[in-house]
Amino acid sequence: MNLHLQGKRALITGSSSGLGEATARMLAAEGAAVVIHGRNGGRAEAVAAAIREGGGVATVALGDLATDEGAAEVARQASADGPVDILVNNAGFYRHLSWAEASPAEWSETYNVNVVSGVRMIQHLVPAMRERGWGRVVTIGGGLASQPMNTHPQYNATLAARHNLAVSLARELKGTGVTSNVVSPGAILVEATKELVTQIGPARGWGETWEEIQPNAVRALIPNDRERFGEPDEIAAAVAYLCGPHAAYVSGATIRVDGGLIRSAF
Repeated sequence: MNLHLQGKRALITGSSSGLGEATARMLAAEGAAVVIHGRNGGRAEAVAAAIREGGGVATVALGDLATDEGAAEVARQASADGPVDILVNNAGFYRHLSWAEASPAEWSETYNVNVVSGVRMIQHLVPAMRERGWGRVVTIGGGLASQPMNTHPQYNATLAARHNLAVSLARELKGTGVTSNVVSPGAILVEATKELVTQIGPARGWGETWEEIQPNAVRALIPNDRERFGEPDEIAAAVAYLCGPHAAYVSGATIRVDGGLIRSAF
């Protein structure tokens, strides 16, 4: 399907690896000029170079979105070759902590990185989208926003905030031609997920090798109708749909891409 993204410029935050990288590659394949964002210049440039080698258009914007100055610099770099039409707020992080381990300082840092950083980019880039009468904001959320686990509560709460702010933004952008939506992944098989599951698998009796651990981890942690982890491209495809004209009537929505997740608990 042609998503008609030719001539559009997309900034994908946190796109030097993982879901962000997969999303950038897919948007570029659909004809968008993509801006790869990260804090490590070598990693970001490697992703951009690979996209260019495949015939796509990609540039790099470096900076720390957790500071006002860093976010402003990323917005400046992203707009250097033309206005940003699509903002994918993907950047974020988590630490696997218990309630006892997640200090107030950890809560504050996680909220700043996972929520306020996205707000900074919205405030920098969306006003110009509104003036032009077209734009897309896609926030990457997660199933833990509505089905939080007992662990890493500071992270669960920030996902709920990301979902909430995206809907509030959609209401704010009523009638402007700019939409705001959420893609909510389940457990996606990026390196961090595989590393965590591999680390805790043997102690939980799931096996010793990845081949043994994976099916048991799915049954224990993320029982779903598809009986597997998701793939990064499955998230990227949902984002790409929301960025195109076929999704012009989708506003304030949350698209779950989680295999029909039944529950999530450690």
